[in-house]
Amino acid sequence: MRERFSSGAALALFETLDSTSLEARRRADAGARGPIWILALEQTAGYGRRGSGWEQAPGDVAATFLFDPGAPVEKLGQLSFVAALAVADAVRRFAPRAPISLKWPNDVLVGGGKISGILLELLKPEGGGLIALGVGLNIVTRPVLAEYPTARLLDFLEGQPAPSPEAFVHVLDETLHHWRGAWKSGGFQPIRDAWLADAAGK
Repeated sequence: MRERFSSGAALALFETLDSTSLEARRRADAGARGPIWILALEQTAGYGRRGSGWEQAPGDVAATFLFDPGAPVEKLGQLSFVAALAVADAVRRFAPRAPISLKWPNDVLVGGGKISGILLELLKPEGGGLIALGVGLNIVTRPVLAEYPTARLLDFLEGQPAPSPEAFVHVLDETLHHWRGAWKSGGFQPIRDAWLADAAGK
């Protein structure tokens, strides 16, 4: 299923997929440049930083945004902070009173628990570079991990129904479009200031 967001980005929605990030890579290898969100309701081989496995339960978000950043390669690392701000703002849209904080560089915490995993991958650097921005977000499931505490959106909705993964990505597209615009027009300074305002342990 394909549709298009108000930002101009397309959406490719899959019932089942090995990995949204792998699908983004396949599309880039085939010549696609986006912008497109790839969303899987079930992901069988998701991965995170350094190739670690990423578990996604039904009802949670597994998505990758493939796009041309339109910026020099040396500045693309700044998009980790842009993405963290976008995810935090999307969570706020559904849970305005949730205690959100950010941990370097792109961990989004709610109530001290990690609610989201963000993976930034550079594809096709020889062609000017594409970004595959992977986002996993706990909506209905709170994984039990030994390394760090986790959180889920459902616990901060104050009785409101949990959004579907597709509804969350619709909002995330809006917030990411906003913060990418701020980054393109103002450089890294407004991103840095906003990130520091929500920094954990400040």
